[in-house]
Amino acid sequence: MRPAFVYIGLLAAFLIYPVSIPAQTAPKPTSVAALVKASRWQQRVLLLYAPTATDPALLRQQKLLRTVAPELEARQLIVRELLGSALPAADARYLTQQLGMAPGGFAVVLIGKDGGVKKRATQPLTPASLFATIDAMPMRQQEMRRQP
Repeated sequence: MRPAFVYIGLLAAFLIYPVSIPAQTAPKPTSVAALVKASRWQQRVLLLYAPTATDPALLRQQKLLRTVAPELEARQLIVRELLGSALPAADARYLTQQLGMAPGGFAVVLIGKDGGVKKRATQPLTPASLFATIDAMPMRQQEMRRQP
């Protein structure tokens, strides 16, 4: 039997030095191909490609999306920015060969839950245009019917 002061000492230690346990989260896919594969049937993916982080079209798209974060979440849409200046060669090949993106300037690609490309644009998409495309998808129609 241990004296009560041992338990009190341990309790005081936990109160003074709180233990932080990191949350268990799934690792972020490192490549575009892995992201698309991991998202299939789970989430929609919006890829934003720009040559640099200061590209005016990218900055405009970021601003447009920043105002509609709850709507993006409601549509199970994840946004991934891809910068040409830091893009691995494998990702560049995947974008051109699998997703049909032309290298160079700004581009937006919407990928549905089925893994297929649903929309491409070379100018920033307005939230209304993006949401109209998503909301017309059969899977999204089912999701909206199931929501209370």
